Amino acid sequence: MDNRRLLYAISISLVILVLFQVIASYVLPPPKKAPPHAVAHTAQTQTAQTARTQTGPGVPAPQQAAPAATPGGTATAATASGPRLAISTPLLKGSMSLVGARLDDLVLTHYHETVQKTSPLVRLLARAGSAKSYYVQFGWDAAPGSSLKVPGPQTVWTSSGGDLSPSHPVTLSWDNGAGVTFELLLAVDRQYMFTVQQRAINHSGAAVEVYPWSRIRRDFLPQEPGSFTLHKGPIGVFHGTLHEMGYEGVKSGGKHPNAGEAPGTAYQTTNLGGWAGITGKYWLTALVPSQGRESIGAYRYLATPGKTDHGAYQVDYMTAKPLDAAPGATASATTHVFAGAKVLSILSHYQTQYRIPLFERAIDFGWFFFLTKPIFIALDYLAGVFGNMGVAIIVFTIGLKLVLFPLVRTSYRSMARMRAITPKVQALRERYKDDQMQQQKEIMALYKAEGVNPAAGCLPMLPQIPIFFSLYKVIFISIGMRHAPFALWIHDLSAEDPTNIFNLFGLIPFHPSTLSPFLHLGILPIIMGITMWGQQKLNPPPPDPTQAKMMQFMPVIFTFMLGRFAAGLVLYYCVNNTLTIIQQWTIMRSTNAAPRAAANANAKG
Repeated sequence: MDNRRLLYAISISLVILVLFQVIASYVLPPPKKAPPHAVAHTAQTQTAQTARTQTGPGVPAPQQAAPAATPGGTATAATASGPRLAISTPLLKGSMSLVGARLDDLVLTHYHETVQKTSPLVRLLARAGSAKSYYVQFGWDAAPGSSLKVPGPQTVWTSSGGDLSPSHPVTLSWDNGAGVTFELLLAVDRQYMFTVQQRAINHSGAAVEVYPWSRIRRDFLPQEPGSFTLHKGPIGVFHGTLHEMGYEGVKSGGKHPNAGEAPGTAYQTTNLGGWAGITGKYWLTALVPSQGRESIGAYRYLATPGKTDHGAYQVDYMTAKPLDAAPGATASATTHVFAGAKVLSILSHYQTQYRIPLFERAIDFGWFFFLTKPIFIALDYLAGVFGNMGVAIIVFTIGLKLVLFPLVRTSYRSMARMRAITPKVQALRERYKDDQMQQQKEIMALYKAEGVNPAAGCLPMLPQIPIFFSLYKVIFISIGMRHAPFALWIHDLSAEDPTNIFNLFGLIPFHPSTLSPFLHLGILPIIMGITMWGQQKLNPPPPDPTQAKMMQFMPVIFTFMLGRFAAGLVLYYCVNNTLTIIQQWTIMRSTNAAPRAAANANAKG
């Protein structure tokens, strides 16, 4: 078997796999049905749940008047004006609107929009009614048929005073004028987690039933740069399983909800605990309901009336059963809200502290998470040790080459032997060029006589393919790579090399990439192409002249392909190729040394 043909087959398989992922991500409709193992309910609970799901969290029941800002009937949110509650923590800064109890103003104090430290801070949440409205809101629904007055989107809450900070929790309260006081007890830690306790205090003479709910609402489709390998949009864990649905899937599913579900519902299920939110490449906003109480979780698309291509994306939770408050009693429910950067150590801490299932999987580790996560951890650790993510990539690559050396040594030795007998193979091809069957027999006999296995040079490389994809994934998704400088002209390892040979590396004030993305070729990709060319020269050429000519163009093709890749990945390629050249040259020299020594001894004898 020709090892080159095997490599071609592997490459074609990978291309098919990538194309399938693209089709699955953008063409095939996502599943909308609830998992078959959904929790069963009693007839009484089913009746209450059906009544609730016909409206949805925050959507007024039929007997209530529907304010303009409710999510069920319109995707237009009223501008959040009025009194606000200031929020200040070491990692967060912003405010909360006391009108409607919206957490709608939040920036991340440790992250900037660009590599320039003078650039604006990353804004995670924005006020309702703004161009990029994105907020978290809390409320209650009354039981079906009840005349209980509950807070609405325009309710003005009263604060207990002071700013919300890790050392100072705040209570928001509102009296419905009929003997029931609603409260939001707000607390925040020193990182990214809010704790919100919703309480209904019953001072009336009759029992009340309420359904506390919480929601995350995004009134626009983010134009976040990304890749088909990265999930963006609603994400959550229901019944112990990670459930992702992209924005397009939510939009298409919301236009055709299942029978009995609220308008715009793309996915809905009843679950004990879990969590759900909206994720991007680096940031996450998530709701974590009480892990010991059944809640109804949903992904929704709320279309704007008259604008079929514009609407809001919403993730929400509501208690599956009503909370009862007898006269003089209090009904309460607690929800945690994560709003911040997807730092693995922080997510892991919360996963353990609050027993949140699979909270770490908010980071999109992909199919090979069993490889991606260890690589992620290793690079993060090395970056902490050396203080430079680029150095961490170099050290990691060296360590990886050492670990895989026993495996690839077989490949290099096989290539060395193949290169040594290439003239003999060529001679047999010429001798039996008119008899293909006999030619193959003679070549296989030569391989057997020389102790060469043509497949041995390729098979040890197969385990390295998942490692490459995992490393690509880590460099693409790691927040530690974002705006991480390396050296000289590389100021952001998560972005492409900023230099370009087509404008003489900045001497000409022109950006050729504006004409075509292929007209961007920086210094680092050029170095990578040179190392790839050097590596190719050490490998035996394909016996087929046409294949040999095609292979000569591979370094050029890959140089242009990786020209727009993240500098961190190209740096890995440069270091990996250089180490491969050293290893391969050393092994080939040692492999050829024995035959040369034997030949010299025979000549002297």
